[in-house]
Amino acid sequence: MSFSDFRGNADAVHRFRDMLGRGRMPQSIILAGPAGCGKYTLSLMLAKAMNCLTSPITDGLPDFCGHCANCVRIAQSEDLESRFSEAVEARENLRETDKKETRLFVQTHPDVLIIPPDPPQMMIKVDQVRRVIETIYYRPAEAKERVYIFTESCFMKEAANSLLKVLEEPPDYASIFLLAVNPGELLPTIRSRSILIQLCVLSIDQIEEYLAKHRPEWSAKQRSLVARLSEGAVGRACGFDLAAYISSRDHALVILNSALRSSDHSELFKATETYRAGAEGREKTEKLIRTIYLILQDLLFVNSGTPELVRNTDIQSELQKLVQSADFQWVAFAADRLAEVERGMRRNLLRSLSLDALAVSLERQAV
Repeated sequence: MSFSDFRGNADAVHRFRDMLGRGRMPQSIILAGPAGCGKYTLSLMLAKAMNCLTSPITDGLPDFCGHCANCVRIAQSEDLESRFSEAVEARENLRETDKKETRLFVQTHPDVLIIPPDPPQMMIKVDQVRRVIETIYYRPAEAKERVYIFTESCFMKEAANSLLKVLEEPPDYASIFLLAVNPGELLPTIRSRSILIQLCVLSIDQIEEYLAKHRPEWSAKQRSLVARLSEGAVGRACGFDLAAYISSRDHALVILNSALRSSDHSELFKATETYRAGAEGREKTEKLIRTIYLILQDLLFVNSGTPELVRNTDIQSELQKLVQSADFQWVAFAADRLAEVERGMRRNLLRSLSLDALAVSLERQAV
């Protein structure tokens, strides 16, 4: 594996490699772009390139071998979701008193520290930044440079202020990556002390080409659907759970059809009663809500005469039937009611009843 395996954003990758070759890698880098566009993957690649023991040159620019001890150990952090789950589980197994004082980190190499948002608030907390402060001024133990990767830009206020102190006087042998969907969430003083590199999404054709190689079990029709739903984010596309999405969409269509086209609610009740309490039920409901939003957007595209923007291309005929009863006013009302369901979830309202109430309220509006 090397930089040639990174899809898209060739200019940004070339810029980083050029800075590496000149020995001018900044101490603080904001890597911005939509979720799934490759921010985390690229930051790990740069960590490997900075610390590769063989330091190969390809196309006249620094690269990494992917096989040396440093590259292999850093690569063990590539599956961030699994490493994060392991860290959460390890903390849950601690005594209650220790659990409160323990913060989450991912570290498969002693000189590369990954800082994810800490649950349940899912924000970067001050104790996590203090860990960075405690270690950043020590020279690397086994690598050439220390690398710190903050996987989100949602900092608690005290944590952001503490990070600012590090950015004012960073050591020459350390680099901090701040991954951000929206760089505006970061303090202006943090942004002014960092270099901002923006990653862009890929085209639908590029995503389909990538999926043809990495998800050959999908048909061309399925790859086209996922390419549109992933919104140009190659990471999101490759890890897309198509079966779960189709299941959520089937239930979403039941709810919308019940509101717009049917007076028989038996299918509605059969679908909504599967949305139970607990973490699993919450995740399932969140997926359903996101799916309904996507279908509502597609209805707007059909209504406005821009069907080429529709994401759910495999159910065009179903969308055409729905749009006969769903004008702009109804779609806007549906979006408002859906937002109320989201707020109700935060208050732990009964999910099945909330979804039933959503369908009934949309039916009244349609009439």
